Amino acid sequence: MNKKALCLAVLLSFSATLSAVAEDEKQVVGQVKATPAVSSKPWAYQPVQRPAEPSVKQAKWVRTPIDAFILAKLEAKGLKPSPDADRGTYIRRATLDAWGILPTPEEVKAFESDRSADAYEKLVDRLLASPHFGERQARRWLDLARYADSAGFQGDQTRPNNWRYRDYVINAFNQDKPYNRFVQEQLAGDELWPDSQEAKIATGFLAGYPDNSNSRDLVQRKYQIATDMTDLVGETFLAATIGCARCHNHKADKVSQNEYFQLQAFFANTSVDEKAPLAKGSESVWDLQYQKQQAIYRDATKDVRAKQKAILDTVREAGLKYHKERYLTDSRESIFKPESEWNALDRWVNFRLKTVTSDSDIAAYLKLTAEDKDSADYKSENVPKYKEYQKLTAELKKFDKLKPEQGSNAITTATELGHADSPPTQVRFGGVHERPLDEVQPGIPALWAGDQKIKIVPTATSSGRRTALANWITSPGNPLTARVFANRVWSQYFATGIVSTVADFGRAGQKPTHPELLDYLADSFVKDGWSVKKLHRQILLSSVYRQASEERADVLKVDPDNKLLAVFPRKRLEAEEIRDSLLYASGQIEDKVGGPAVFPPVPSNLGAGNLWKTSTDPHDFNRRSIYTFVRRSVPYPLTQTFDPADPSHPHHKRDVTTTPLQALTLFNSDVVFGWSQALAGRVIREAGKDETAQLNKLYEVLFAREPNKAEKVALKEFLNNEEKVIQQNVTTGKFAVAVPTGLKDTSQVNPVRAAAFVDLVHTVANSNDFAYRF
Repeated sequence: MNKKALCLAVLLSFSATLSAVAEDEKQVVGQVKATPAVSSKPWAYQPVQRPAEPSVKQAKWVRTPIDAFILAKLEAKGLKPSPDADRGTYIRRATLDAWGILPTPEEVKAFESDRSADAYEKLVDRLLASPHFGERQARRWLDLARYADSAGFQGDQTRPNNWRYRDYVINAFNQDKPYNRFVQEQLAGDELWPDSQEAKIATGFLAGYPDNSNSRDLVQRKYQIATDMTDLVGETFLAATIGCARCHNHKADKVSQNEYFQLQAFFANTSVDEKAPLAKGSESVWDLQYQKQQAIYRDATKDVRAKQKAILDTVREAGLKYHKERYLTDSRESIFKPESEWNALDRWVNFRLKTVTSDSDIAAYLKLTAEDKDSADYKSENVPKYKEYQKLTAELKKFDKLKPEQGSNAITTATELGHADSPPTQVRFGGVHERPLDEVQPGIPALWAGDQKIKIVPTATSSGRRTALANWITSPGNPLTARVFANRVWSQYFATGIVSTVADFGRAGQKPTHPELLDYLADSFVKDGWSVKKLHRQILLSSVYRQASEERADVLKVDPDNKLLAVFPRKRLEAEEIRDSLLYASGQIEDKVGGPAVFPPVPSNLGAGNLWKTSTDPHDFNRRSIYTFVRRSVPYPLTQTFDPADPSHPHHKRDVTTTPLQALTLFNSDVVFGWSQALAGRVIREAGKDETAQLNKLYEVLFAREPNKAEKVALKEFLNNEEKVIQQNVTTGKFAVAVPTGLKDTSQVNPVRAAAFVDLVHTVANSNDFAYRF
């Protein structure tokens, strides 16, 4: 092809592309003006109707209505349910599922010996009444809330208030806060209950987005934050992949791009205040500790800080102007506008500017004007000022040890900045911020809400939009909220939801295996006052949950994926369960609920610098994993290989991978080996000198059972062989003996045999029998 022909072909192709883009824009504009009517709805959007309990042949197996729905499907396929698991297996399973840690041997024995008719009910009620229930369920919810203790992006700044939201979630589950109230507080607590600090903290759900405080386009950042909130709400409460409709009409579900932005409009006036003052009289013990230490630090550094401020004040006005000029054009239009002329968008932009601006920006300007001689802003008179400022900074750093390690004197809350009017929301062509089209008003997609009208009632200080959205999400006319949550809880216990695609109830998702059961659970959930604990209780006491997990040939033949649940599904423990259960088994777990996030030790070669400063209080090392600091750029190494939640987006279901790194992490970790030494010491203390009793105790702690005959033979053989290896290495001087820890009297302990026992404990703790619940 000659050059002229090639150029012509390129021009024709470019012309065709422009025509197609122009036609797409016309179509999108048309979609803004008219939303197509929905003639029929798939199953997920139909009203929840309580189904009749099916008749079954094996009626004695039915302990709760749940069982009848499961059994009816099994009988239709000619299958029978599995027998009950033994009590030790059941209590280990239920405790791990409800608490995220192992039961104690004493709890196991008490349950096994309890022959009363309500033994199971007493066990389940005890599990649900414990603070550990809230810790376990909160971890599940925090996955959805993309919870982290830092902001992410390149700075990954600490968010010192976020632990308050985490504790709010723990307390909500422990108090059995009605789920509809739980949802409303997280979406619109600041609007609905403006005098409640707890409700304001609850809106930390919306504020959990990853954030780049360095963004120079504040208007675009507003769009990105509103997009995050929109997708979060659609995915979490409604199992809707709504984000797919931001760039174009949804390819699977009948949701238009216009409707996406109507949903986004509910968040148009929402800002996040990370410095809202903590209410006086509400201080926790951690807050009082923070305030005390902060006062000590500020008193010790007041002279240095005053001198720094005096220097910065000489360039503050110029520095602020320089800082503001670094923002892009549309942001500057709001930034340099007189406050008396601000509209709703200007308020949002200027509040955001105030939030992300600090003295460090003024100091950066001082540095530039003192050091960069090629800059037009260079000022020779600032050279001695900056040198003095550097000296003061070095002096101030000497007092770092006086700073509070954790905590704050503020809360993070959503706010509408005291005004009812909202910035306009526009459809964006292709989802691109720079290509706005028609303005839209708040609305719910017709696929979800049908003909329901959403009433928005502004207040003197708020638009009322999020209140309207929260009320609709928890309304009787919305069938999704109860179905979606019931399905999530079911998935927690049975590894897979009744709808396996827990985040997608749309056409691209899977259909429910037991649709009548899902509707029964959703209907019961609402009629029981949205009680989360009653929902869990019914599942825990069902026969289907009591089943044994042993594989069956007849089930494999008829139902190879076990969708009908003739066998209880085995499941590997989640990252936090593995760490917490090892910590519990060692006897070192700190049984304390709530408080600021902590930093347990990490490998010295992690290279995280100031992003991970190990806590000075050794008790913090042994807190449950839910209290470990979640640094977006520096995940905690011990749990990272076991597929924890990714806090960059709502995490709906934990992955379960099997990799060599997982075995290597547990086997080579100094921390885990230290726990094995502590567990060995615990076993010896509790079981005495008899080795058979020690082996029994070890299995009771880790597996809620005693070893069988074959296992005992293998364990003793391992001990004997390991003792020989250690003895040989000790003799040659090539080995440092690692003995059990926590023993008061070691005079009668053979260190070589004890070291072999530590290795045995470490090996057993690395087995599948520990890492799975059956």
